[in-house]
Amino acid sequence: MHYYKPIEIARELSISTSALRHYEAWGVIPAPARSANGYRLYTKVHLAYFRCIRAMFPGFGVSISCDVLRHIQNADMDIAFWLVNKEQAILQHEKAVADQTLALLQDPELPLVANKKLKTHMSIGEAAALTNVQDSAIRHWEKEGLIKPERDPDNGYRIFTPMHIRQILLIRTLRRTVYFLENMKEIVQAVEHQSIEKAKKVTEDALFSIHQRNRKQFYGVHQLVELCKEVGLVVPE
Repeated sequence: MHYYKPIEIARELSISTSALRHYEAWGVIPAPARSANGYRLYTKVHLAYFRCIRAMFPGFGVSISCDVLRHIQNADMDIAFWLVNKEQAILQHEKAVADQTLALLQDPELPLVANKKLKTHMSIGEAAALTNVQDSAIRHWEKEGLIKPERDPDNGYRIFTPMHIRQILLIRTLRRTVYFLENMKEIVQAVEHQSIEKAKKVTEDALFSIHQRNRKQFYGVHQLVELCKEVGLVVPE
């Protein structure tokens, strides 16, 4: 059997040998056998695990990637694949939200709900239902200064307008991206001040980020399938 030196795997993956030991300590790869002098004896199976974990990190993150590989070690391939599928479904939802937000920014007259015209004044409950966002989240964003609904002078209730609805949709898109709070304030305020082009550009950038992550996820899945072949969980036809 051919064995790989840690430095050989580290060089291929452009990481340090200490990173290999960390992954081993996390339990995401099988413990290697040891030579008489104590050196690790990495095999093709270990190399496949290392390739997979490195490929999955960018698209799925550390936690999910590690869980998936632990399930593979236990021969629970279906559980591992469904974890991956769930993350891809979440990303698909993010794209749908971003697509909807961009459509709203491109066409201010586009209705939020098919065959239903927006009311000029809405309650927080109505705003939450239209945008599929918890009213607690809307209150939090108000506290952070991201949105500024008016108050009914008679009862003090919040009053939301179509402009606020578009702001909420934009925040919902951006909160899963790399944008920080101050950047989000500037972007959301652009909608308030009719700087729609700037808001559109940011939403398009968010979509680009989603597309990139989707590609990274598929590459990670490819390496996951290759790992399953190597360990005998998937038999090539």
